[in-house]
Amino acid sequence: MATTWWSPQLNALLGSLVVAAGAWLAWGSFSPWGVVLVAGCAAGFLVWQGRTIGLVWAWATLLLGLESLAWPIVTMVQFRSITTEPTDEQLGTMLSAALTGLVSAVFWITFSYGFFKRARQPIAPVSTDATESQPPASLSKNSHKKT
Repeated sequence: MATTWWSPQLNALLGSLVVAAGAWLAWGSFSPWGVVLVAGCAAGFLVWQGRTIGLVWAWATLLLGLESLAWPIVTMVQFRSITTEPTDEQLGTMLSAALTGLVSAVFWITFSYGFFKRARQPIAPVSTDATESQPPASLSKNSHKKT
């Protein structure tokens, strides 16, 4: 399948929508303009940094991981601004946000690491003709050797 010039840009647009949805879920009280602003900033960043489709999704998943890491902090700050002494229900919500956010952040950041690691590997075309026509070095030395 041939890649075209717009393929990374299309993936950057899709990745920015995913990042905007993650921000909307993390903060919960975003206005529609806030979601559009986050999506626009994420799209610009992903187009700037994502020269390939793999790099676009590496950055998008890294941003999702950072959002997941920030979600428990945002939840705690919101509860702290409401009251000085949180209720048992609020404490349970904070604990749930901390555990879910930590697990989610580890998942997305690890996934991002895999994308970045794969993007660093050189793309080398695999030629089956070259490997079939040349015998392995160990066999060629032994076959010419007379005993």
